[in-house]
Amino acid sequence: MDNNPELPARLASDLDGSFEELVVAHQRLVFGLALRVVGDRGDAEEVAQDTFERAYHALAGYDAERVAAMRLRPWLARIALNLARNRRRRRPPAARALEDGDGQPLAVAAPAASEPAVVAERREDTERWADLLATLPRGWREAVVLRHVEGLPYAEVAEVLGRPVGTVKTHVHRGVRQLREQLEAREERTRR
Repeated sequence: MDNNPELPARLASDLDGSFEELVVAHQRLVFGLALRVVGDRGDAEEVAQDTFERAYHALAGYDAERVAAMRLRPWLARIALNLARNRRRRRPPAARALEDGDGQPLAVAAPAASEPAVVAERREDTERWADLLATLPRGWREAVVLRHVEGLPYAEVAEVLGRPVGTVKTHVHRGVRQLREQLEAREERTRR
């Protein structure tokens, strides 16, 4: 469910006055999704900016009734996902060398923290999960990220990915199962 169900109506009646609220309400989702797809903070910032720019122009071109009825979160996530996929495809060969076969980044930098030990531990965790996620087929990976990292309900994940809800549930279930199996196998190797 969108954070503010009245926002589409406000956008329909006053796009310029309400657009900042749209950005504030959805910037974490848009940036987080972009970062997980492109793997580079600078690229993710550009994707997020492009997402909101496209959204503004699209909303300005829609009639008020259509805007008032919109489900903003999945619509914005779909725009961000498509822009991020396109940006990843346009990467120079040197940048793609750090990606898996699907073009997914092998590691995403961990957020900064105040203590070096915390930073190192977060970086290890982030790299481990990025490595594990990179092994999933793209469809499973995107479904898992949208559902469990970004917290979208299944219906919205299905809307973003353009797939039936049942397919999304299957992809999430299989992706999580594969992640769990790979994590357990890694831990088993570490104990030996």
